[in-house]
Amino acid sequence: MSAAETTTPAKVPPPRQAPPPGPPPRTRPASSRGGAATPWLLLAPCLLILAGVMGYPLVRLVTLSFQKFGQSQLWGFKEPESAGFGNFTKVLSDADFWQVVLRTIVFAAGAVVVTMVLGMLIALLLRKVSGWVKTLVNIALVASWGMPVIVATTVFKWLFDADYGILNALISKLPGVDLIGHNWFASGPEGLTVIMLLVVWGAVPFVVITLSAGLTQVPAELEEAARLDGAGAWGVFRYVTLPVLKPVVVMLTTLSVIWDMGVFPQVFVMRNGHPEAQFQLLTTYSYDRAFVVNDYAQGSAIALITVVLLLGVVAVYMRQMLKIGEVE
Repeated sequence: MSAAETTTPAKVPPPRQAPPPGPPPRTRPASSRGGAATPWLLLAPCLLILAGVMGYPLVRLVTLSFQKFGQSQLWGFKEPESAGFGNFTKVLSDADFWQVVLRTIVFAAGAVVVTMVLGMLIALLLRKVSGWVKTLVNIALVASWGMPVIVATTVFKWLFDADYGILNALISKLPGVDLIGHNWFASGPEGLTVIMLLVVWGAVPFVVITLSAGLTQVPAELEEAARLDGAGAWGVFRYVTLPVLKPVVVMLTTLSVIWDMGVFPQVFVMRNGHPEAQFQLLTTYSYDRAFVVNDYAQGSAIALITVVLLLGVVAVYMRQMLKIGEVE
């Protein structure tokens, strides 16, 4: 046997195989690329309508507030002239304007407080009644909420009428009370109280329905645990129910402020289209300056100041809505 035959042949390593090809690069489908634009395309018709319905009047309002624009300019006898900040200076230096501002704030604050307190009480009471009673109350609430403002105002005018109002007759049945022939609109505070009740009557149903929906989210276990720990009805409401309802309460309060600061038809119709000085709110005061005195520029300035005052309330509302969205 030769040496070549006895020598162990060297092992040759197997050839290195190339790694398997990786997956092809993932291309973003065209549908996902256009997904970001889809919401804007869906919102486009609504945004266009809002821009046409609200954008143009707002721009026109701002333009008029910086001009001299009266009846002569309205009929085309004279061209509008620039007034700069003259309209705002005249309005802000008017003592009557600040009385109207104060009256509007007091009116709105009173209406909001009464609305929220009554709405919360009714919503809490609806949790304690039977199903058919709750159904009847909800039907009554929706019916009053859906009633047109003009109809509701006419009803309240008859209720508080000095000669034929049923309210005077009912109150006069109390011992020592005689309100037969009493005119509730002889003084500003009494008349505005009646109008405030009208506003509250129309606003309470929405508050009750919304708070009733919010109360369904309050865990019954937490309320039961608070009662076992010795908390009374007020303690359970303050430390358990109210914290859960806080976002809803803040949202409703903000919306109520915005609505009650903009009250117009209730005052206008209740005073037969001519609100006296003691009944003037910001909305009616702006209307009076524009369409009664025929100073459209000054009326626009008052309306623009009202919008600026409400922007702070709107900012609070939007902030609260963003917070609710983050929690969800």
